[in-house]
Amino acid sequence: MAIEWQPGCAIADADISDGPFAGADLAGMRFDSCTLRDVQLSGTCLQDARFVNCRLIRCRFANVDLRDALFDNCRFADDTGYEGVQFAFSQLDQARLVRSDLSFARFDRSTLFGIEMEACNLRGATFYKADFSRTFSRKLVKAAAKIRRCNLELADLSEIRLPGCELSGTSFREAHLLDADLEGADLRGSDLVQALTHGAKLARTDLRDANLAGLCLGDLASIEGMIISADQQFPLLTAMGLEIYSN
Repeated sequence: MAIEWQPGCAIADADISDGPFAGADLAGMRFDSCTLRDVQLSGTCLQDARFVNCRLIRCRFANVDLRDALFDNCRFADDTGYEGVQFAFSQLDQARLVRSDLSFARFDRSTLFGIEMEACNLRGATFYKADFSRTFSRKLVKAAAKIRRCNLELADLSEIRLPGCELSGTSFREAHLLDADLEGADLRGSDLVQALTHGAKLARTDLRDANLAGLCLGDLASIEGMIISADQQFPLLTAMGLEIYSN
């Protein structure tokens, strides 16, 4: 049976790698248990599209509209687990990614304002000039994102700007956070073990219950108002070369 490629239509249990994606308007489409392999999507409108239990292997989204799209329990990594999806110059504002494997994904000069990532594997992902902010006026620029309970181990988030964003329960173990702006962010229960944080801004950041082993306050660009729990002060001071005694 021929597949109907129209906005709002639903496709299930199909290999759609040969679909007419280039420049197509596929807004609001529903994809359930579908496979896309080695697909180059360019100029495609997938606003408000829904991908559930899908496999998107070695795909590249270039200048694609993914605003308000949902990816639920999807796998983007290839069979070896070392080549991920690429989003280049695309719009992922208000998109939701839930329980999905985005290992080694690359977000390249794309907009991600208001994106939500929940329980996703982003191991080794790269965020190159990814923009989580929106300009509302000449003086008001606001960042928005919720990245909760995700794995960002070994990810490259250098110079990322996520001030005031929710990043709770997320692992940044051995991640690159060089010159990152995380001021006022919610990092409760996160893992920053051996993360590269030189020049990072953590003023007013909530780090309660976070694993801060190896974090050196002297390497940070800002720490004013940083929130920690009482049992976290000792490893932080020790990392600065201080010797702590009970009395």
